[in-house]
Amino acid sequence: MRITKVYTRTGDKGFTRLVGGQSVKKSHGRIEAYGTVDELNAIVGIVRAENQRSGADPEKVALIDQHLRRVQNDLFDVGADLATPAESRWPGMQRVGDEEVTRLEGWIDQLNDELPPLKEFILPGGGPVGASFHQARTVCRRAERLVLALMDADPDVGDGVMRYLNRLSDYLFVAGRWAAKALGEPEHYWEKPGAR
Repeated sequence: MRITKVYTRTGDKGFTRLVGGQSVKKSHGRIEAYGTVDELNAIVGIVRAENQRSGADPEKVALIDQHLRRVQNDLFDVGADLATPAESRWPGMQRVGDEEVTRLEGWIDQLNDELPPLKEFILPGGGPVGASFHQARTVCRRAERLVLALMDADPDVGDGVMRYLNRLSDYLFVAGRWAAKALGEPEHYWEKPGAR
């Protein structure tokens, strides 16, 4: 792919094109969904940057960076999938599904084995890396809700993206806890109303 011109003026009236050329409003469910996935990808980039400058053990920094680099590439595939109506798909088109979900589950299990059991809900924050992971997780959940609404309107979307985003939000939560522990960032727990 080669981009020679950044602006086209085609969106000035609030329309854009899906893969295949179909013109839709920028408020269309597909645009909302893949736009939120793009937002999530940008936040994952922030997590990577915060992780790189954290000063933690280089091996732990490298492990999280390796995971997140793969996630960012997956999210581009998710966005392309959401931008492509069923009739515009092509043979061999990359669509996230079982392989990517299984990979995330393996990472979750690997990281979770090194964490103490969770006894209470965690308040987002604690440090730059942990807080960025929490932000990524919440945007991932929003993307998931938008994809669900899109699936209700267009069942041809399929469930691979939904399953991937659902597992990704779990990964972002566990990886955030793991990274916070590796960095010595504190976890702040929700205090029940009677204990405040």
